Amino acid sequence: MQLVGMQVVPEQMGKTGFTVEFVCDDGSVASVLVKNDRQQSVNRLNAVEKAQQLMSALARQEVDVDSFNSERGAPGDTVTAQPSARSAGDHDAIEEQLDQGLEDSFPASDPVSISQTTIAKR
Repeated sequence: MQLVGMQVVPEQMGKTGFTVEFVCDDGSVASVLVKNDRQQSVNRLNAVEKAQQLMSALARQEVDVDSFNSERGAPGDTVTAQPSARSAGDHDAIEEQLDQGLEDSFPASDPVSISQTTIAKR
């Protein structure tokens, strides 16, 4: 498996963090949400490194699937993952995320208003 692509997506214009998506040649995608701290120390440039560190730390841990509770809360239930809106093709969720991004960037998302002043002559 080879890494063939990567995307860094700001969450709320980077205020809350960044989602880093690693794309493999077989179509697999691993998404990591790197939360920002009070000092806003996470940015587009260091989010990838922080995501790699998190994935490496997780890969070294042994995981006992039975110890995790599913949505039903019963031990031993199947643990399921929820795909991202993009990979699931959920256009409504994508539109909702776009609307949220536009709201967060207001008024920068508004077009520039061009007005001309005219002076009436006698």
